[in-house]
Amino acid sequence: MSDVGPHPLERMFRPRSIAVIGASGDPDKLGGRTLLHLKELGYGGRIYPINRSAPEVQGLPAWTSVAALPEVPDSALILLPAPMVERALEDCAAKGIRHVQILSSGFAEEGGEGIALQARLAETARRHGIRFTGPNCLGSISPPDGFFGTFSSLLATARPGPGTVGVATQSGAYGSHIYAVAGFRGIGISRAIATGNEADIDVAAAIDYLAEDPGTRVICASLEGCRNGDGLRRALLKAARAGKPVIVMKVGSTEVGAAAAATHTGSLAGEDRIVDAVFRECGALRVASIEAMLDIAYVCSLAPLPPAPGVGILSVSGGIGVLMADACIEAGLAVPAISPEVLAEIRAIQPVAGGRNPIDTTAQLGGRMHVFEGISQAMMRGAELGAILFYLAHIGRNVPRFPPLESALVALRRNFPDRLVVAVMTHVDEVRLRLEAEGIPVFEDPTRAVRAVAGAERLRRLRGEAEALPPVPSLSALPALGGHEAAAKAVLAAAGLLVPPEQACATAQAAVRTAEAIGFPVVAKILSEDIPHKTEIGGVMLGLADATAVEGAFAELMRRARAARPEARIEGVLIAPMLRGGVETIIGTLRDPVFGPMVMFGLGGVSVELFADVAFASAPLSPARAARLVDGVRGSRLLAGWRGGPALDRAALEAALCAVAALAAARPEIASIDVNPFLVQERGGFALDAVILTGDVPPGDA
Repeated sequence: MSDVGPHPLERMFRPRSIAVIGASGDPDKLGGRTLLHLKELGYGGRIYPINRSAPEVQGLPAWTSVAALPEVPDSALILLPAPMVERALEDCAAKGIRHVQILSSGFAEEGGEGIALQARLAETARRHGIRFTGPNCLGSISPPDGFFGTFSSLLATARPGPGTVGVATQSGAYGSHIYAVAGFRGIGISRAIATGNEADIDVAAAIDYLAEDPGTRVICASLEGCRNGDGLRRALLKAARAGKPVIVMKVGSTEVGAAAAATHTGSLAGEDRIVDAVFRECGALRVASIEAMLDIAYVCSLAPLPPAPGVGILSVSGGIGVLMADACIEAGLAVPAISPEVLAEIRAIQPVAGGRNPIDTTAQLGGRMHVFEGISQAMMRGAELGAILFYLAHIGRNVPRFPPLESALVALRRNFPDRLVVAVMTHVDEVRLRLEAEGIPVFEDPTRAVRAVAGAERLRRLRGEAEALPPVPSLSALPALGGHEAAAKAVLAAAGLLVPPEQACATAQAAVRTAEAIGFPVVAKILSEDIPHKTEIGGVMLGLADATAVEGAFAELMRRARAARPEARIEGVLIAPMLRGGVETIIGTLRDPVFGPMVMFGLGGVSVELFADVAFASAPLSPARAARLVDGVRGSRLLAGWRGGPALDRAALEAALCAVAALAAARPEIASIDVNPFLVQERGGFALDAVILTGDVPPGDA
């Protein structure tokens, strides 16, 4: 909990008293079903049904208005027709209620007048200091407290049991499906909330609460959209600092600004790449299915995150052991071989045991199940393992024969408390529950078990990399922004990038003099802020070896530009040295409307859009995140020297990435930057071409 008192959302999940505004005696109505859940499912707080006409509702004394209540409830649930909700919220404000959940629909999700009505609710809440979920939300639950403040039809037939998995979603149906499936699988829930239209409280605020909640060990979240990128970053980082894994699904899309889409960076961005980058930087694991989310949450709720990617596999079936080993490699885990000395020890225990990892004990164990303890303990000593998986066929269904094997698993878990121990077998609930009580997850499907372990291991690595954004630097002494390539390079040079010695030339004679001063061969490029992509009009000519070639290139470039873009403002030709060797990369930035400035890195030149081998990160960059950004591009292996080639100056590249990211973060009027290519050489690197586009300053950045 917070050092200054309970979290602002504590009473949303754990109210000591609650008003149900719109309570009904008919359990088929939403107001009746919600009241029934509060009455029947174990809530121990005081319930105040609000109904204008009935003195009693479902056996409870009813009140005609919030104003008539004998106390100020901790929270209120509103289940009224949309036109009546605004007045109900005002009544809550007058009574002093500061936590409200608006379960009613008919607001922004329906457009038209609903949008205006929702805006008035938000304004009323702000004016009175009320925090609220919804409208159009499913409510919140806290199974350990018996609190089910929701009309979910799931609770008519099943309810999630108490546990340590917190759930925060926008969609009510999605949220109820998650905790329904969790309940069916025996995964307990600490708190769950569906935020609906998010006129006030959003998923980020819910994650922030769950990061503090002592009853929550792991957080599952689902977002359809996000309006507060900074709030989401802060909440995810808070969870990472608290040691709470966050597993998240993101559906829907955000749009990158139109100006950014005019650049290579903008065309390669897209919502998924940006969201992936932010989640990764904040230590959250993005998954693609509810099954994966719950599998990983199940493991994290019971056991520690594996401290290393190495996995030991102990199997009574050679074929299943190989299947699991293949799944480990595909999932990014390692299957290290057990040392010869330990293998000898294992075979002294079980002579027919085969393999070096997986270890195949074969099905010949018979009544010697106790040997698993010695073999598994030896495996942990024989390689650097973060986890060990046991494939045990169907022994989990044979309760009388299971105790020796249970003792082996429990002993391993207790002797190596920082490692992950997972059992894979068909089983009865009695066996599963006994193992789970010892912190041992149980799966029936070997591949799902491996993928869940891989997710937990990935969360460990992400947690170690999570870091807040560095301070935005002050870069005030810069040339004017905007304009053509030469102007963009002047800004980049002032920000710390190296640019080649080059000169803008208004005449052919000036171009020849510049080329002679630089030294042949040279490059000539059309210079116009109206033609940012010069190659599309043939606006670049390479390898000009003498004065005649330069003079001819000047004339030809002017002709091509006027033919292709007669309306363009043309300021002449840029003459630059012809640099050779190294690897062309691209460095770019864009200003995402939700998450702010983002920086991109990839292989440069025209191939960047062909292969789309790029990675994104939030700006500004720390040196460590710049290094991870480079590692995120498969082609970055070229920098280390490919097939006998020289190693290139990766440090210069990372410094350039930091400089460009700092520029984008410091100057909010920059919509996008494209440095394409940025040539990385054996010593140093140069910005060979650049475009800087400006736009309106985002609100709050002025």
